[in-house]
Amino acid sequence: MSEHIFEPKIVAYVCNWCTYLGADQAGTNRLEYPSNVRIVRLPCTGRIDFNLIIKALEMGADAVLVSGCHPGDCHYTAGNYHARRRWTLFRSLLETMGVDLERIHFAWISAAEAKKFQKTITEITEKTRQMGPYKGYHSVCEASV
Repeated sequence: MSEHIFEPKIVAYVCNWCTYLGADQAGTNRLEYPSNVRIVRLPCTGRIDFNLIIKALEMGADAVLVSGCHPGDCHYTAGNYHARRRWTLFRSLLETMGVDLERIHFAWISAAEAKKFQKTITEITEKTRQMGPYKGYHSVCEASV
C-alpha cells in the first residue's frame, strides 16, 4: 500500500522590489526549494490588506508567508514599517478568531538573499507538512454562523 505524503499549499504575499527578486534569483541560480508555494507579487508589504491572509486560508492554504524588504530598506520609505505595525494589531484579531498563528509567517528577504528565500520556503513547507492540513478556519467560520 502506498503511503500518501501530505503536500501543503502555501501562499506567499511578497514585495515586488525585494522578496520577489530574491525568489527570482533563487530560480535563476537553480536553487531547489519545494514547489508548494504560490507567490502573489504586491508593490509593497505596506500595501497588504490583511484580509488577503484570511482569504488564502479560506481558499485552502495551509500556511501563509508575508515577506518584503528589510526594515529601513523599503523602496517606498516606510511600507515595511506599516506592515509590521498592522501585523502586530492583526495578530491579536487572528488569535481572537481562533486562527492557528503557527501557520502565518512574516520574513524580511532582500533581492540579494536567494538562499534565504530558499531556506525560508523549505522550513515553512516542512513545518506545515508536520502540522498537517489546515482545517481551523472552516471550523471558526461555521462556529460564528
